[in-house]
Amino acid sequence: MKTIFEGFLLGITLSVFFSFGPALIALIQTSIHRGFWSGVLLSLGVFISDVALVGLGFLGAVQVFYQPDNQLAFGIIGGILLMIFGVVTFTRKVIDLSVEKLGPEARSKLPGPLTYILKGFFINFTNPFVWIFWMGVVVGFTTNYQGDFPMLLKFFPAALVTILAMDMLKCFSAYKIKKYFQTHSIIWINRIAGVGLCIFGIYVISRTLYEFYPG
Repeated sequence: MKTIFEGFLLGITLSVFFSFGPALIALIQTSIHRGFWSGVLLSLGVFISDVALVGLGFLGAVQVFYQPDNQLAFGIIGGILLMIFGVVTFTRKVIDLSVEKLGPEARSKLPGPLTYILKGFFINFTNPFVWIFWMGVVVGFTTNYQGDFPMLLKFFPAALVTILAMDMLKCFSAYKIKKYFQTHSIIWINRIAGVGLCIFGIYVISRTLYEFYPG
C-alpha cells in the first residue's frame, strides 16, 4: 500500500508542478475546441506514450537513447513535429456548434478517435525531454526499490494512472469553461495554442543543438 501511495504522490506532483508543456497546451485546446471526450482521447494517447517510455526504460532503451547522436536526431525530429502540430492548430477552422449538436454529416467530417489518441501519443513521445525525464525516473526508482519488480509493478501503474486521471480533470475543467467563449475567442485560443506548440518545437530544437551538437 505504501508503494502505491508513493506512486500516487509522484503522479500528483508531476501533474501539478511539472506538466506545463506541449501536451498540456494540446489537452486544453482540444477540450475547448472539440469537447471533453476528444480531450480524454488525447490524454489517453499521452498516457499510452508514458507507459511505452516506462516500458522502454525497463527494456534498456536508456542506453540507446543516451547516445548523443540519437538524442540529437530525436530532438530535431521531435521539435519539427511539434512545430507541424502548431501550424495545423493555428490554421484550424472553428465549428460554431458543440459536437453534441452536430448532425451526422457534420460529425462525419470530424477527426476520429484514433486521430486524437495518435496526436496525444506523438506530441508526448517525440519530446526528447519527456524521454530524459522518464528514463531518469525509471533508473532512479528502480535503484530506490533495489530492483524489486513486484514493488515497481505497483509504483509505476499508480503514478501513471494518477497522471491520466489528472489530465482528464484538466480536460473536464477546460470543457466546462468553454461556454464562456464565443467563436472568435476559440479561434484565438487555437492561435495561441498553435504559437505555443511552435515555440516549444523551436525550444526543443535549440536546446537539443546546444546540448548534443558536437563541438
